[in-house]
Amino acid sequence: MGDPKFLRRTYDTPKHPWEAGRMDEERKLLEKYGLKNKRELWKAQSILRGLRRQARDLQARLRAGEPQAQRETAGLLQRLSRLGLLAQGNPTIDDVLALTTEDVLRRRFEWVVFHRDLAPTPRGARQWIVHGHFSIGDHRVTRPGYLVPAADEARIAYTPTSPLSDDDHSQRASLRERLTARGGPSEAAPAPPQEA
Repeated sequence: MGDPKFLRRTYDTPKHPWEAGRMDEERKLLEKYGLKNKRELWKAQSILRGLRRQARDLQARLRAGEPQAQRETAGLLQRLSRLGLLAQGNPTIDDVLALTTEDVLRRRFEWVVFHRDLAPTPRGARQWIVHGHFSIGDHRVTRPGYLVPAADEARIAYTPTSPLSDDDHSQRASLRERLTARGGPSEAAPAPPQEA
């Protein structure tokens, strides 16, 4: 009992490490989403692989008419809808099979912070998160790879004890200048909440 001596990896590496096409695609995703290394990309791919494996298994069991498979399917779809990977409404197993790696990467905390215009770049968002400048509600989050539930996305704000929570901070002022130069905050992201 107790802690395992050696923790198992939570991701799978590519079977052929030196494929030029795959390496170019990985490099583009690393740059776009501000990932630290390919390990983080491989973790997202492994999460997606597990979800798709579960969906294929449930699809086969649904064809066989198992009642337990219907309950498990409803639970999977509900979990993915809460996470924001599937659209609210009436998702199906085929929607799970249509997910891509980028869908998982868009739910990472660093990308959500950047997309809500709270940080200048994805890498800048990552650094500010690691340094403890952001919280979800009352809880400080220091893991850039945290998958943000859709309901918690509106509760992301600067931590009250962070120097960045002050509107007059030099980094916030330069961020505002960049946003006004490009035409204001993005339409998909609401304006950051103001501290009282």
